[in-house]
Amino acid sequence: MNVSFWIGLFQLFLVVGGALAVSLFIIDRLFPPMRQVQGNVPPRFPSSPLTSRTVMDPPPLRWPAAPPWLAHYWRENLQLVGPLLVIWLLSFVLPIVLAAPLNQISILTGFPLGYYMGAQGSLICFIVLTIVYNWRMRLLDRRYGLDAPPTPEDQATYRRYLTRYIIFAVGLLLLIALFTVFETFLNIPAALIDWSFLALAIGLYAIIGIRSRADTLDAYYVAERKVPGILNGLATGSDWMSAASFISMAGALYLLGFEGLAYITGWTGGYVLLAFLLAPYIRKFGQYTLVDFISARYPGAGVRVIAAVLIVIICFTYVTAQVTGIGIIMSRFLGLNYMVGVIVGLAAVLLCSYLGGMQAITWTQGVQGIILVVAYLVPVTWLSHKLTGVALPQVMYGAALDNITQLEQVQGLPSYITPFNDWSIWNYLALTLCLMLGTAGMPHILARFYTVPTVRDSRSSVAWALGWICVLYLTAPAYAAFSRWAILSSVVGQPVTNLPDWANRWATTGLLAIADHPDMGGNGDGILQYNELRIDQDLVVLATPEIAELPSTVVALVAAGGIAAALSTADGLLMVIASAVAHDIYYLALNPRAGSRERLLLGRLAILVVAILAALTALQRLTIIVQLVAWAFSFAAATIFPVLVLGVFWRRTNSYGAMAGMIGGFLVTVAYMMISYINPDWTILGISSSAAGIFGLPVNFLVTWLVSRYTPPPSPEVRALVDYVRYP
Repeated sequence: MNVSFWIGLFQLFLVVGGALAVSLFIIDRLFPPMRQVQGNVPPRFPSSPLTSRTVMDPPPLRWPAAPPWLAHYWRENLQLVGPLLVIWLLSFVLPIVLAAPLNQISILTGFPLGYYMGAQGSLICFIVLTIVYNWRMRLLDRRYGLDAPPTPEDQATYRRYLTRYIIFAVGLLLLIALFTVFETFLNIPAALIDWSFLALAIGLYAIIGIRSRADTLDAYYVAERKVPGILNGLATGSDWMSAASFISMAGALYLLGFEGLAYITGWTGGYVLLAFLLAPYIRKFGQYTLVDFISARYPGAGVRVIAAVLIVIICFTYVTAQVTGIGIIMSRFLGLNYMVGVIVGLAAVLLCSYLGGMQAITWTQGVQGIILVVAYLVPVTWLSHKLTGVALPQVMYGAALDNITQLEQVQGLPSYITPFNDWSIWNYLALTLCLMLGTAGMPHILARFYTVPTVRDSRSSVAWALGWICVLYLTAPAYAAFSRWAILSSVVGQPVTNLPDWANRWATTGLLAIADHPDMGGNGDGILQYNELRIDQDLVVLATPEIAELPSTVVALVAAGGIAAALSTADGLLMVIASAVAHDIYYLALNPRAGSRERLLLGRLAILVVAILAALTALQRLTIIVQLVAWAFSFAAATIFPVLVLGVFWRRTNSYGAMAGMIGGFLVTVAYMMISYINPDWTILGISSSAAGIFGLPVNFLVTWLVSRYTPPPSPEVRALVDYVRYP
């Protein structure tokens, strides 16, 4: 590489670093030093029915003796979870295995049954399972006197927040209607509408961040453990619905057809595992971070550092993807330079949401969740009404699938709904499981369950989060189907010189290419063939308003929704990275005497460094970034998930086993990724590198079991911890 390359890279580093440093300086001026206020009162252990709900404090250093009824309570818990897990497994495995024959059956508005089960049927089963689990566990807790009724204060708080968010949702719809009227009758320029939506959204996030800034470590790390279950569910769903979900998932379905449904079931089925296996126990433990639980369950600096490093790696890949999404949206909709868009987006994260830690992030994510879901639903609902006459896309896209099948037959294209055209069934199953187990092991999602007052709230927040997520995930296949129908009918087969205006506009972004010319691989006949239209998966959702010729207000709304999705996830990820560096590694492993001010400054420094690295990586626009996000789920499934589950459900697991298991699962996963990525023709059962965690996962479980069996058992204190987290 020549000298000019390194000079350019250095200049780029200075520009990005300088912009973010200014943001960080402003934060430091607005954000007063924190008081180190932490709960030191041991939690209450009910021996008789509770009369009121109390916010659970962090647990003491010494764990109390298990109550005499714990064995019976735990047995009944397992007897409930076991059958529900079997139903969960069958609800997505059977539709995959039987997809081809099920597709011969048509239901509702033309859905092939096999496709419908992967797109919607399994998701409905997941929601029902979490509701049944919450209901049965509440009855079980009441029988043991562990479930206190909500206090009047709890009910008032619930109503207050619910009312606020309903008012905000109604206000957002009225704002959309108002801008539509202005655009129609006053001819407001589209650019002004785009900038207005961006300014209003970021301004709102900034106000919430400033008003919610934290002044204690409890508020900074866990929002003082006062977040109601419904609000935590809304924030968790918003945290989860990233730029990948908002922008790319429908595009993946458009390009892959049936195989893309693996992302739908994989990214929702993991929440069933969260509810059954992890969320209640993580909340009962308390403290601040996921690594806190791992290091308490598996004492030793080695386990803590390994877990913290893995968590940073997983979160960094996600942050990079969010930054890339922000750059794409701002460059297309606002006319900003891609690099400037990246910098503005990261500065917005620092200024708006990181100002008050988890407390500000929670309230901001609630607003962002409403914006992104409304922005996602409005265009496709409008398109559904335009194409079918019924404004219910989740039901009416069955008609789109029927039309797609007819157009594919006329144009000689492979079937969109036929399973396993490109993937083996083993790859589909492996990727689905990796996404599910990776979801259950994702650090920024698990950290959210520390913020609720009680174990019952942690269970209910999983159900609320899954319901909120499914609003978007049940709609993504409709986006893909309606867009494919519109493109096959109005773009493919048309003269290249007579394409819609939206195609020419998006061709300038690099997300769409018209490759009719022989130099680009086309036949040069002047008629656009399907294989001559090259669409990036990030295009489908962002271009749908223009494909449907919707008002500029809707286009701006989609841009605001995409930015909200990216910012909401980046908030949570940066928070986890900061806590991993400042709390888990520096404070608890290297310098236990560090004060709160010192830890906060180190956390902010970590945020700045990670933000710069993510920006520099995103500026390369590498296609491998999408691959890295899929790899992150494999890493989480093969490293974090097994040690968490074994830590709760097998008391014999020890630190040696956990350390060996995480290392073994990580190495096997990396080895398969490297070999498969370097030589794509080499696979085992057709399983791609995206699902490499399916090989590391059993290795982790096996190594952890073997090493734990042949090394000293955990101490009595650790076994007492396991008993402690097993009941509310």
